[in-house]
Amino acid sequence: MSKTVLITGSSSGIGRATAEHFQKSGWNVAATMRSPENSSGWKKTDNIFFVRLDVTDIPSIENAIKETLNKFGTIDAVVNNAGYGLVGAFEASTDEQIERQFRTNVLGVMNVTRAILPYFRERKDGTIVNVTSMGGRITFPLYSLYHATKWAVEGFSESLQYELSPFNIKVKIIEPGPIKTDFYDRSMDVMTRDGLTAYDDYIARAMPNMQKAGETAPGPEIVAKVIYRAVTDGKWKLRYPANASMVLSLRKALPDKAFQGFVKKAVLGKSRK
Repeated sequence: MSKTVLITGSSSGIGRATAEHFQKSGWNVAATMRSPENSSGWKKTDNIFFVRLDVTDIPSIENAIKETLNKFGTIDAVVNNAGYGLVGAFEASTDEQIERQFRTNVLGVMNVTRAILPYFRERKDGTIVNVTSMGGRITFPLYSLYHATKWAVEGFSESLQYELSPFNIKVKIIEPGPIKTDFYDRSMDVMTRDGLTAYDDYIARAMPNMQKAGETAPGPEIVAKVIYRAVTDGKWKLRYPANASMVLSLRKALPDKAFQGFVKKAVLGKSRK
């Protein structure tokens, strides 16, 4: 029997590239998204299944798992990829934006993971892949809430691996660096507040440099390959960087002050006293 992977947030970007990579590699793929009826441009084959799943809607998660099992008979891996980026000065944030950021990026991962665990635990096998970011171990200006969610998922995943290993359930973390996807436009929510102009100069200096990093980055296929390797390598390895190894190595090697200086120079250019 072919193996099956269920992937959240498969409509575009890393999720879609990952679904297509597993599909080409002979896996059965449950490509889940909030609006599967809008899926287009896919190569339709017997091993691809489009199903609705909203990570903030628990009944939709349970139904997607049930439909996938009915379709393919098994689920061997789950890739928690769905998410979005909230960017801007924290002072400009609203309660609704903060809640949406955590509800999607943190609680969404937990909702899907909790729903699949009884099945994985009973069969004593399974792999859970959580797509975080290099921003789950380092930070950049204007991404405070996004970073907070990614750091939360890193801690959640690292702790979870201890309690799941006795059931032969592997937990993997994927840490992409800059990747050319719609994260930098359609999936990004920019925080603004009428009358709040104190951060305008800082934002005007920082945002173009950070946007440029995404525009010149490799495509999501590089992350899809890393996810596939994490699922199929049979190892108990926890973290898998993707286009992020150099920056993560710098963070490990440099003291805080030196690394913060590196970030400021990269984001803001020549420092001002």
